Amino acid sequence: MRLAVVIFLFSISLQAADSVQAEKIFRGLLAAQAAKDFDAFVADADDQLKAALTKTQFEAASNLLNRRTAGGYDTIFLGELNQRGYQVFLYRLRFKDGGDDILGTMSLKDDKVGGIYFK
Repeated sequence: MRLAVVIFLFSISLQAADSVQAEKIFRGLLAAQAAKDFDAFVADADDQLKAALTKTQFEAASNLLNRRTAGGYDTIFLGELNQRGYQVFLYRLRFKDGGDDILGTMSLKDDKVGGIYFK
C-alpha cells in the first residue's frame, strides 16, 4: 500500500512539473506571437511543425491573435490530455476587455511543440 501511495505521489509530482514546463513554453509562444518573432516561435517546435509553418502563415496568425490580446488577458491552465503520443495542454485565455474567451491548445512531445491552436 505504501509503495502505491509513493508511486501515486511521484506521478502527481511529474504531472505538476510537466504542466509548469508546458506553461513556460506556452507563455513563450504567446510572447513570440505578440512580438511577431518567428524564430522565437519555432525555437521549441518539432521538425514537422517547423516544416509546416511558413513565416507568412505565422505573421497572419500573429496579426489575428494580437488584435484580441492587445487589451490584456489572463491565461488559465485547464488540464491535460494524451492524444496520439502527445501531451495536449489546454488553456483558457480570458480577455480583460470582456470579450469572448479563447481556448488554446498546445501539443508537446519530448518538450517539443507539435502544434498550437486557438479556438
